[in-house]
Amino acid sequence: MRLMPQAAKLPAASSVEVAVDFDSSIQSLSALDAAAYRLIGTATCQVDRAGDRYLCRLISSANPQKGAVLGPDELKERFLSLVADENLRARVAARTDGVRNVILALAFGALATNQNDA
Repeated sequence: MRLMPQAAKLPAASSVEVAVDFDSSIQSLSALDAAAYRLIGTATCQVDRAGDRYLCRLISSANPQKGAVLGPDELKERFLSLVADENLRARVAARTDGVRNVILALAFGALATNQNDA
């Protein structure tokens, strides 16, 4: 019986580590957490508070789900873009809160009226 040759092992991609810090009086923790969540599969993020700063330690995944391992500059840029996006989402939500509540009240009020008529 002939033995099968061992499968070739691909070299493990070395993980990349990047630290990004934010002033806690300007940056919300919820936006950092949301951005970290959106990095799942690409990198991990540990957020620590040190005095008046948030320190975010990003470590790229060894086997990323969405393509190649990001380099340090790419990982930092991606995280900063995600944080900016989360900050914008929070501002838009705050500005449209009243309108959203009116729309929901009208929608659910209409549903309640329809159920009472039936």
